[in-house]
Amino acid sequence: MSALAPEAFLEMMSAERGAALNTLAAYRRDLDELLLHLEKSNLGYLDAKPQDIEQWMLALAAQGLAASTAARRLSSTRRFYRFCQSEGWITDNPVRHIKAPKSPKALPKILSETQVTQLLQSAAEDTRPAGLRLLALLEILYASGLRVSELLALPNHTGSRSEQMVLVQGKGGRERLVPLTAPALRAIANWRTVRSQFLPVGRNRTLAAKFLFPSRARSGHLSRERFFALLKALAVRANLDPKQVSPHVLRHAFASHLLGRGADLRAVQTLLGHVDISTTQIYTHVLDQRLKQLVEDAHPLSKLK
Repeated sequence: MSALAPEAFLEMMSAERGAALNTLAAYRRDLDELLLHLEKSNLGYLDAKPQDIEQWMLALAAQGLAASTAARRLSSTRRFYRFCQSEGWITDNPVRHIKAPKSPKALPKILSETQVTQLLQSAAEDTRPAGLRLLALLEILYASGLRVSELLALPNHTGSRSEQMVLVQGKGGRERLVPLTAPALRAIANWRTVRSQFLPVGRNRTLAAKFLFPSRARSGHLSRERFFALLKALAVRANLDPKQVSPHVLRHAFASHLLGRGADLRAVQTLLGHVDISTTQIYTHVLDQRLKQLVEDAHPLSKLK
């Protein structure tokens, strides 16, 4: 029965689940790979134990197989053994408690300091009211690393008395202080000279007046969608790829550039409002590069040919 089990499984997936031919072929390949592994221990499909499946996963990792591919093979195998158990051929599913391998976290997209400067300079060239608003948004974002929701919901009094710190309410209602640089404060002051032009007329005016960046939107402040669109258009004017520019990318740039210039990881965690430092540690690739460069530049052995 062990040799016939895959054929019965594939027949069931075709007849009862309507699986496509490509899907069936992928299942067959995954099960063939499993059998090759089991045969090294003189085992058949129905002889597999949890430790055999775990060893298979370790072998796939050792071969350099992508975690996503290994996870797919495990998923195919889990479904296969679930079928075998339902048919009464095995008493327990050997894959039931095995966790799929996780893909490593992708490094966040960031802009270089030069690219951020390009973006800010392009924004500063537009002296119209909408241009003053966009520059203020960008200067605050790059000075503080705020989440876009936190940025757009800033109260109207933000920076009104040249305060260099602003109290922000982040996720879960947690509050933190974030900095405002001199360029950010100047941009806010310039924006205030035209801010009244963006206050809506009607019932929404009272709500909108509470925010630094008022709007006719139901929320009372500039919407995420509108800000995203403005930023993409600015990226084009700055000769940058609009696909690589977003509010969150600027938040990443804020964190990465701080670390690259020697900031402490704990300090960056606090500024970003991360509860767990493991969330902030995704930026340590910047630290790794800085330390590598430090060794190359300063270590005496690095000068030897």
